[in-house]
Amino acid sequence: MIDRLQYISQANIAGNHIPAIERALLAGCRWIQLRVKDQSVAIIQEQALLAKALCDSFEAKLIINDHPDIAKQVDAYGLHLGLQDMPIREARKIVGPDTIIGGTANTLEHVLQRLDEGADYVGLGPLRFTETKKNLSPLLGLEGYRHIMNQLQTRLVDIPVVAIGGLMVSDVSALMQAGLYGLAVSGLITNADDPSGAVASLNQKLHTYTNHLKTKPC
Repeated sequence: MIDRLQYISQANIAGNHIPAIERALLAGCRWIQLRVKDQSVAIIQEQALLAKALCDSFEAKLIINDHPDIAKQVDAYGLHLGLQDMPIREARKIVGPDTIIGGTANTLEHVLQRLDEGADYVGLGPLRFTETKKNLSPLLGLEGYRHIMNQLQTRLVDIPVVAIGGLMVSDVSALMQAGLYGLAVSGLITNADDPSGAVASLNQKLHTYTNHLKTKPC
């Protein structure tokens, strides 16, 4: 099961991701990606164990970014890999057949590559500029998403594609209309004055549009 609303963790000034994860869980997020960069494996392992315990207490899914060994160690629900990370097929040998694996993509070719590699879902972006990620890939904009999703539909490609990168609540309807499966957000929840309100608004829009698709006449 791939959640339509995904939260990607951010560190506080001390480099700790756990407070932001707890904030997102309390706000209602149930898909948490632990994305720790520029830290030792020991620190990432420590953060992963704490995140797993916290997610379990909320009956939430934990996804580990970049590190299949750590995902296996903490029995994470899933693993997310960037284009420069370990190939998905190699990671699958480590985490096993039941672990969800997502892959980052920036172009149509990347999405098709991820499909061929056996990804369970694709994180496609960025929509617009975001400070969350260094070495940002070229911005897609809404038209970029529409073009890629149209090409996938023409090819009868069926894989959940999640938009990522600088998303705002006002983007939801247009992205879903373009054919996206869901959204991955970070600062939108981390920096929100009312995280619960932000999550509720996102879920309401996602739920409304999903129901619209289910009831739309053929």
